Amino acid sequence: MSKTDLLARQPELIRHIHKEYLSGKRARGRKVLAVQFLILAGFLGLWEAAGRLKWIDVLLFSYPSKVTGLLISKLQDGSLLPHIGITVTETVIGFLLGTLCGTALAVVIWWSPFLEKVLDPYIVVLNSMPKVALGPLFIVGLGPGLFSIIGITLSVTVIVTTLVIFSSFREVDPNYIKVVRLFGGNRAAVFRKVVLPAAFPAIVSTLKVNVGLAWIGVIVGEFLVSKEGLGYLIIYGFQVFNFTLVIGSLFIIALVAAVMYQAVVYLEGKLIGGRR
Repeated sequence: MSKTDLLARQPELIRHIHKEYLSGKRARGRKVLAVQFLILAGFLGLWEAAGRLKWIDVLLFSYPSKVTGLLISKLQDGSLLPHIGITVTETVIGFLLGTLCGTALAVVIWWSPFLEKVLDPYIVVLNSMPKVALGPLFIVGLGPGLFSIIGITLSVTVIVTTLVIFSSFREVDPNYIKVVRLFGGNRAAVFRKVVLPAAFPAIVSTLKVNVGLAWIGVIVGEFLVSKEGLGYLIIYGFQVFNFTLVIGSLFIIALVAAVMYQAVVYLEGKLIGGRR
């Protein structure tokens, strides 16, 4: 084949290579999902067999069909959905506020080097404090309700978000910043055109982390003050030795957290995937 023919067929070859790449990527994705499903099915099957054959203490560990039966009965009588709705609402609010407040604080600290030096020791100390110990202060200050639970959640998520995102701001290649400065860009232009786009991966990673942290904050808050929600059901299950209810509540938490995580992964594909 001559050089002219190769040049003429170059677009076709590029499309073919890209098609092969996408096909291989989808095949790898299907294999990953298949292995994940097999692991989950194997775990649930072994757990079910262990419960029915009395290899484990059913009172403590229950088994999948018993947990599923309890959840279905509570869904049918309408006693479960209000608890799920309350906890999910609190978690989404805490997740969004924690991410937004932490990101805003990181921007403010980056914008002012003087403020960075002033706040640095305080942020380190706050990050090292056991957040659960702050629960009683939020309860007294904000009352035993939604606001104290959101306050506990923010105490868990804001500082971590600030530290991760601010670190990503500082790790931006200084040469890019010099180029913007060279063309007359001010600090706002540097942030908008260089720093923020470079921090997108860190922001998305923080979103993934905050999914788990928001659930921790909300459930801990419900342990302390709530009379409704999945955290309340867990405490109630322990009190009456209904560990099937406890495991069922944990199963719902895991399921909703997985959905939230997949939403963040979808957002990652839109924000970062389109930039590659």
